[in-house]
Amino acid sequence: MNLLAIDTSGPVAGCAVMLDGRVTCLIELNQGLTHSETLMPAVDRALTASGVSCRDIDCFVAVAGPGSFTGVRLGVCAVKGLAHAAGKPVARVNALETLAMNAYGFDGLCCPILDARRGQVYCAAYDTRDGMPVQVLAPDARMLTDFAAMLPTDRRLMFVGDGVPVHGETVTALLGARATLAPANLMHLRADAACVLALSRQADWMPAHRLAPIYLRAPQAERERRAGRDHTKSLKRQREEEAAR
Repeated sequence: MNLLAIDTSGPVAGCAVMLDGRVTCLIELNQGLTHSETLMPAVDRALTASGVSCRDIDCFVAVAGPGSFTGVRLGVCAVKGLAHAAGKPVARVNALETLAMNAYGFDGLCCPILDARRGQVYCAAYDTRDGMPVQVLAPDARMLTDFAAMLPTDRRLMFVGDGVPVHGETVTALLGARATLAPANLMHLRADAACVLALSRQADWMPAHRLAPIYLRAPQAERERRAGRDHTKSLKRQREEEAAR
């Protein structure tokens, strides 16, 4: 099986090609350019370096979130477009679980955290001591303090993800020596790990039109729209109550 994985869910854009279980090319880009500028040239380079074209790919893999809303949409749309054009299925993988692959074989819990702004993180916990991640705490959007309070007290903890540079000091303050912060080479999501996860779950592959992002909370615009609507309803109720007095 030949797979092409795309990740634009976070600050590092990545793509990887896997041919018959062998990773033939991995590209990671973290030089400050927008993903819309770097993604398709990177995909073209990865395919060319691997000696294949989109016609040779059996499944297109999307890291579908959680993460940056704009980035997630870009990656999902790119995978849908490529798969539709090639007439091939797609696989959807979770960014947090893919990050947990960085701790493959770690004897504690891997705790991916992605900066969700406003003091929150996208977070989860996985047991990786036997290799592939086994979910312990389901993906969610939480305050970091709340997430830390949910973690078991008798396990070592490895934190990975773009939330580490932002919240690392707080993690250490909350959890002390139990917490290990991933170094730079293990901190960010690897697109080749998405290939491994997708290959292990061929029964979950789907037609391109069914691919959808993984959002753990509504986009900011939607939250603000709801807040404004709720505020309007509250004012209306207040006026009605005052008129009834």
